[in-house]
Amino acid sequence: MGGWDYFSVFGLPRKMEVDREELERRFYELSRKFHPDFFQSATPAEQAKSLETSALVNQAYRALRDPISRAEYLIRLEQAGEAAKGISAKAPVDLLEEMLEVQEALAEAKASGLGIETRARLERERERLMARRALEEEKLLNTGTEWDTLVDGNGRVPRDQDPIRVTLLNRMKEILAARAYLTAVIDDLSGALGEETRTDASHRRH
Repeated sequence: MGGWDYFSVFGLPRKMEVDREELERRFYELSRKFHPDFFQSATPAEQAKSLETSALVNQAYRALRDPISRAEYLIRLEQAGEAAKGISAKAPVDLLEEMLEVQEALAEAKASGLGIETRARLERERERLMARRALEEEKLLNTGTEWDTLVDGNGRVPRDQDPIRVTLLNRMKEILAARAYLTAVIDDLSGALGEETRTDASHRRH
C-alpha cells in the first residue's frame, strides 16, 4: 500500500462526505486481513509488511472517521507540494472585539477568583462561543458539499491551480483556523471554571 493516500486505502474518492458505516466495514475488513496475528508463521518480510499495512489502515481510519480531521487531511493531501501550508488558530474577524471581552472576563476570574457573577459570565461566554463553533462546523460541512460536487463532476478535482479548487481549499482552511481558535478559548474558559477542557462539537453529521 506504499504511496497510497488515506482515501485510496479504503477505496474512497477524495470527498468530504463519507458513509461512516461503509468506512467502518472496510476498516474492520482490512484490519482482520492484515492483523499481525495472522502472520506469525510468515516470513520476516511478510510480517514486517503486515505491521506496516496494519499501521497504515489504523492511521487512515483515524484521519477519515471524523469530519474535522478528514478536512484537515484532505487539505494536506491536496496541497502537498504547493506553496500554501499549515492551519494555525486564528480569531474570526467579526469576533475580535468580543474576544477582548472574553479575555477581560478570564483576567477578572484569575485576579478576583470565581465568584457567582464571574462564573455566570464565563459560562455565558462559553455557551456563546460553542454556538459560534457549531456555526463554523456547519460552514465547513457546506463547503465540503461544494467540494464533493466538484469531485462528482470531474471524477477528481484537478491538482493544477484551478480557481474553484483553490478557493474551496482556502475557505476550508480559514474555517478550520477559526474553529481551532474558538476551541482554544472554550478550553480556557472551561479551565477557568475548574472543569476539564471540552473539545466536543456538533460535527458528527457525516
